[in-house]
Amino acid sequence: MSVVRTGDRIDLAHVIFPVGKRPEIRLCESFRVEGAEGDALARLAQSRGLKRYRCASLLGENQYRMAQLESPAVPLEERVQALRWRLKDMVDFPVDGAAIAVADIPTEGGRQANVFAVIAPQSVVAGKMAAFHAARVPLEAIDIPEMAVRNVAALFEEPNRGLAFLVMQAGESLLTISFGGELYLSRQIEVSAQGLADADTERRQQMLERLALELQRTLDNFDRQYGFISVSRLLVCSEFDTDGTVAALAQNLYLPVQAANLSMVAAFDGIPELRSSERQAQSLLAIGAALRGDA
Repeated sequence: MSVVRTGDRIDLAHVIFPVGKRPEIRLCESFRVEGAEGDALARLAQSRGLKRYRCASLLGENQYRMAQLESPAVPLEERVQALRWRLKDMVDFPVDGAAIAVADIPTEGGRQANVFAVIAPQSVVAGKMAAFHAARVPLEAIDIPEMAVRNVAALFEEPNRGLAFLVMQAGESLLTISFGGELYLSRQIEVSAQGLADADTERRQQMLERLALELQRTLDNFDRQYGFISVSRLLVCSEFDTDGTVAALAQNLYLPVQAANLSMVAAFDGIPELRSSERQAQSLLAIGAALRGDA
């Protein structure tokens, strides 16, 4: 079960993997947070029986820093410590005691090995753990949005092809490129679904043109860096006007652009509201976090 704080709400998602079948989304709900987050967790623990699940949560976009770095030439057991000192000039909080996680970026042909290094302040991680502990909710993992999106994107991947996946929510948009179930690129883009919804027609067109330009530049740079990966398409998941966004981007990009539709890769017969593309976008991070154990 994922328990994800997004703005003024908490999203829950529970996904199972039946043998030989598509993943099944058993639960997907959102609750407005009124008062302290710990109180909301405690209420959900009781009303939704969260104690029965292995729970995962996500850090908020401003609670951590993610960087792509050359893999240090040290033994595996020393890698985190070596990266800690590289990261100290990239963050504005103490690296001593900070939580650090490392994800390898697969390579080929003798290329320099790179890694994603994720660092979060000790106080942020400890605070989240304490909130779950106080609510008696078993917290198994604290993940980040990039990996949650990667988990969903992996369901849509075609054999031997890379996949670009754009998630547009209230904050900045998140673009990932994955290949073989591995994350190769992650980038925040300062165009949001909320911004598009609030803009007039002329301003919205300008924002979509800027978004297309940023996407094209990123795809071109990715092609130069990872020539062995052929990105087959861009999937778009947006909380606002998914069809209009897809149409606008398709006019300006050289690769196919499609709306991400979870019904193509997952079952959710008991959750009819997930047929809406906007609801899928709203719940995507929670669903991705719930896929963590099996992705």
